[in-house]
Amino acid sequence: MIDIILSSASQFVRFEELGLSPNALDLGFFQLKWYSLAYLAGIIIGYWYMTKLIVQPGAPLARRHADDMIFWATLGIIIGGRLGYVFFYQPSILSSPADIFKVWQGGMSLHGGVLGVVLAIWWISRKEKLSFLRVCDYVACVIPFGLLFGRLANFVNGELWGRATEVPWAIIFPMGGEVARHPSQLYEAGLEGILYFIITSLLFWKTDARYHPGKLVGTGLLVYGLSRFTVEFFRQPDAGLEDLSWGLTMGQTLTVPMILLGTWLVITARGRRVRIEPEGGDKSVA
Repeated sequence: MIDIILSSASQFVRFEELGLSPNALDLGFFQLKWYSLAYLAGIIIGYWYMTKLIVQPGAPLARRHADDMIFWATLGIIIGGRLGYVFFYQPSILSSPADIFKVWQGGMSLHGGVLGVVLAIWWISRKEKLSFLRVCDYVACVIPFGLLFGRLANFVNGELWGRATEVPWAIIFPMGGEVARHPSQLYEAGLEGILYFIITSLLFWKTDARYHPGKLVGTGLLVYGLSRFTVEFFRQPDAGLEDLSWGLTMGQTLTVPMILLGTWLVITARGRRVRIEPEGGDKSVA
């Protein structure tokens, strides 16, 4: 199969022909990476969208809480994402502990970043006596921005490419050898970013899901988990983590707890239905 793909590779688009560069700005002595901008865009736009969500009736947090959370969540993304990559994908880095801090060399795990954000939310919720699960629901609605920009940055960097294929839109990536591959980064951007956003935004704005603690974050976990699990069939797994002894890749393995937890949260959400009282009058908001 590989021989056939190699022989026909010339008919596919080469990544270099797209004219993309990992640097958004290159002054010689200073380089600004698209990947860095993706993180900033995800955080800034996510914060902006959060301010739109929390002014709606029944929000579980105020603007001051959101301001604090953006700081701690950013730390959670960076620290959790890096440590997650080291422990889940490249434990060999532990032999040179100083390399753990070399984030500019690449290597961030979304699963680790999620854990970091969850810890940040837990800390703020506990400190401010907020409903942890309801805050998670609101944060889940802003996550798609970071996922979308992050996957697009992966594509621009020519990294995390897909498996060998002969589909017409296959691309030959520089670091992937002379083999046409799935642009799986774009698949992930569409599923984890755009589809995720459409589903959670419809639930937030068109239904009373935000009054069912856990429903929105559960839906987000389900959409992301199922999307990532599916894309793993098209994405080239990290070396040595392709097909583990239990038949799944590492990426798929890490999504299983997400899918199970998301399913449980959605199924049990109605039983956690809360009555949101207005500031005045005797009728509940919902």
